[in-house]
Amino acid sequence: MTEKKKKSVCVFCGAQNKVPRIHLDMGKELGKRMAKNNISLVYGGGDCGIMGAVANAVMASGGWVTGVFPESLRNIENEHQNLSKIIIVDTMHTRKELMYNKSDMFVILPGGFGTMDEMFEILTWKQLLLHNKPIVIFNHEGYWDHLIALMENIIDKGFAMMGTKELYDVVTSLDELMEYMHNHPKAGETGGLAPVLVN
Repeated sequence: MTEKKKKSVCVFCGAQNKVPRIHLDMGKELGKRMAKNNISLVYGGGDCGIMGAVANAVMASGGWVTGVFPESLRNIENEHQNLSKIIIVDTMHTRKELMYNKSDMFVILPGGFGTMDEMFEILTWKQLLLHNKPIVIFNHEGYWDHLIALMENIIDKGFAMMGTKELYDVVTSLDELMEYMHNHPKAGETGGLAPVLVN
């Protein structure tokens, strides 16, 4: 599979191996389905946790994976050595900027503080009209229940506008997630999808 003319989905997720097996298995199944459905993966370039599970499954199923890995992380974890394409960047900020610009939509899987950092930044950019790409939270096995409740409380209390709820979607099954990916066009196929802009 080549990189060109594929729908590119950026996946934010955890990079820890010591997490419930059910989440790692979900990552493997998602990767298989993405490759089968001709959807390429853009992600943080690691080889561990759900992050590695998704990437390895896409590769094993003949799909295309672009990893973006910052040099500063090399003291903490290793970049994946067997991807379709690995891009080494200087900083975490550059990593996120490149991931955002290479993607047609964003999927949030179970993860930790880094996953939330990425999610809230891309949500904020959408709120500021810097892009209009789809964002979907996969609330697998209720993992994000408390975060979703917090976000709704922020909106209900007036710390964010009611329209903020329109910036993202929530799904609870792989079938729903794959349908979501299919039903949203690639960037550039409609006037409503613009590239991410950064300073």
